Amino acid sequence: MRQHQPPRQGLPRLGDLCGGRWGPPDPLPLPDCPVVPLQVPGGRMWLQALVGAALALGALASLAAPRQSPPGAAIFADLSPAELRAVRDFLLSQPELGLVPEHTGPLAANRLFLVEMLAPKKRLALRFLNQDGPPPQRQARAIIYFAGQAQPNITEYVVGPLPRPSYYRPRHLKGRHPVAFTARPVTSLEYELLHQKLEEATAPLSRLLRDTTGYWYHNCSTRCLVYTDVAPRGLAPGERRSWVMLQRLVEGYFLHPVGVELLLDHRSLDPRRWAVQQVWFQGQYFPSVEALAQSYAAGSLRAERLPEPDTHELYSSYVPRGRFSTDTPTDVHGAKVCEPQGRRYRVQGNQVEYGGWALAFRLRSSSGLQLFDLRFDGARVAYELSVQEAVAFYGGNTPLAMQSKFLDMGWLMGTLAYELAPGVDCPESATFIDAVHLHDAAGPVRYRRALCIFELPTGVPLRRHFNSNFHGSFRFYGGLEGTALVLRTTATVYNYDYIWDMLLYPNGVLEAKVHATGYIHATFYTPEGLSYGSRVQRHVLGNMHTHLVHYKVDLDVAGTANNFETLELQLENISLPWSPGERLVQPRLQRRPRRTERQAAFPLRQPLPRYLLFSSSGRHNRWGHRRSYRIQPSSHAGPVLPRGWKEEKGIAWARYHLAVTRHHENEGRSSSIYTQHNPWDPLIDFEAFIRNDESIENEDLVAWVTVGFLHIPHSEDVPNTATPGNAVGFFLRPFNFFDEDPSVASRSPIIVRPLDPDTTRLQVQRWTPASPGPCVAPEPFHYNGTYREE
Repeated sequence: MRQHQPPRQGLPRLGDLCGGRWGPPDPLPLPDCPVVPLQVPGGRMWLQALVGAALALGALASLAAPRQSPPGAAIFADLSPAELRAVRDFLLSQPELGLVPEHTGPLAANRLFLVEMLAPKKRLALRFLNQDGPPPQRQARAIIYFAGQAQPNITEYVVGPLPRPSYYRPRHLKGRHPVAFTARPVTSLEYELLHQKLEEATAPLSRLLRDTTGYWYHNCSTRCLVYTDVAPRGLAPGERRSWVMLQRLVEGYFLHPVGVELLLDHRSLDPRRWAVQQVWFQGQYFPSVEALAQSYAAGSLRAERLPEPDTHELYSSYVPRGRFSTDTPTDVHGAKVCEPQGRRYRVQGNQVEYGGWALAFRLRSSSGLQLFDLRFDGARVAYELSVQEAVAFYGGNTPLAMQSKFLDMGWLMGTLAYELAPGVDCPESATFIDAVHLHDAAGPVRYRRALCIFELPTGVPLRRHFNSNFHGSFRFYGGLEGTALVLRTTATVYNYDYIWDMLLYPNGVLEAKVHATGYIHATFYTPEGLSYGSRVQRHVLGNMHTHLVHYKVDLDVAGTANNFETLELQLENISLPWSPGERLVQPRLQRRPRRTERQAAFPLRQPLPRYLLFSSSGRHNRWGHRRSYRIQPSSHAGPVLPRGWKEEKGIAWARYHLAVTRHHENEGRSSSIYTQHNPWDPLIDFEAFIRNDESIENEDLVAWVTVGFLHIPHSEDVPNTATPGNAVGFFLRPFNFFDEDPSVASRSPIIVRPLDPDTTRLQVQRWTPASPGPCVAPEPFHYNGTYREE
């Protein structure tokens, strides 16, 4: 899996990332870089996790956001390193908590797992933002695993006030019961112990693995196998059993399964009681590793020997191979984004301003990108827009594929935003911002360049018109360049990489979008697997899966008193008033106010109405229309499980394209970090949000939006899934919110008029310099890739 342990000095050799010894790393060719032995195996891609145990480098530091946050944005800012340390030190100093500071040692100890900013209550934030009250007190959310007691439990606390905490109190979690201890996210320590147990358990299989794969796990220093684990970890509440899959440790090892999957029970806090309960080998089940080894030794095992990987043209590698038939050049730089007169946006701490837009942002450790107080020309459009959950539910004929139902908040998506590469992930000219998390670590860990902000030419005019005179010339041409400001971060969850974008357009439109890329989740190919995906290499099956993403949109359309309605067309058949006896069929607007939460919940199995409008109860534009914003999804989402079926209870939000509810402080999230390991009886039951069917007329409304797509992997997904066609999201679009298109305030249009009939003389009107000037090449590419303890 993944782990978020504080980085240690030293980077492991490739050979040391295996199921064997863990020696000191080779020193990197950089000055002042002490090295120490590394002892941090991981799980669901523990090699990826080990990148986190990386070298703290002072060079190549990413750009920090300039200047301090304005007061309105500062109340939503993530905790600073000093605040995170203050919370940690305060909790460690409370003897009744019995916390141990180390993240090594036995599992059965009380440890601080997560600290993140606890967003202020909306009513307090609005009182301050509307200049009617004081700033809300800054507080932290702290999660403690109490494992060092007879009845282990997970407890969340509110800690404050910051920056100098003086109190902590249990945080009320909306739910029917306490959080089951088996529902906790896996820590780096548990993964280290899982690695040790797998090394021990696979010892009887060393001969089989060497003969069939040329690689092994037990006592390995070269030609190593690694493992991937999946979730949920069992079939019912209270279990903690993980299927793991062995893969060859080569570049892109996600695409190199060897046909061995093991079910490991690790519920006990005493690792000596952990045990392998079942084994799957190339389509055959065995009750134990010993039974598999005995079958091989007796010559009764059906075992296919895997060919040696071609290291010169490794199919899972990014190294170029082959040539395009046109032979057009790709060994020179392509088109670039440039800012010839400087940036047209402003970043102050965690506030962004662009055109008419102003908003605050944060990168929440548990779930990722979160925007607050979104305004256009001073009018609030939304109070909050945030990522809630991302799921990928798989199908397959191997036990690991059958069990792969990922709910990615359970892996803490915000902490998986690793360094963005200039010129690839974001333009070289982007503003790069670091993130700092305290998650499963002894102290705050800095993630370089975790978020970027840049202005993007969209490649299509925002609007344009050629006005012909219909006699071979024109009356005028007018056009406005198409641009958007992009806030981008990523989450590398296992093999997959999500690219999270929020785009701000100068006409008051906002787009939330996510691209899926990275490696497909692949299992060992058997002929039966073709019912569940595509064969993409000789021994590799790409397993089909559905991606679903959930967003929260707390709309405040010109105030908190809002209504929701759908707008559709219906066809009417009428008599033609100017031609007796003739009839006409034409479209007519059909408005349908949605007055209760049930009326505003649209099942995923049915098509959505085409216009979804949120309007102010008492504010109108110049033309008498209620000021409104529209949600316009871009999605191919479909159901993943029957309603009420086992794991489906944990994603009740996925029953609906859209659900609209009244705002309640205790309904702030649709999922939790605990749902991944207990989806059968989840802490948060989204269906309860709408079960009481409250009125939503003239109320503070929240829209919950589900988008997604089905992915049937294909050979072109090797080496990686490409982003074109694999993006979903939604638009927030003004609908009679303004009196006219607000982008008329932009000084970027061009207007051309002929001054004589044969257009020998033209009048060109523009409000920007006639020539933008050259795009100056930025500094050479550099990349760090480490995240380090503060």
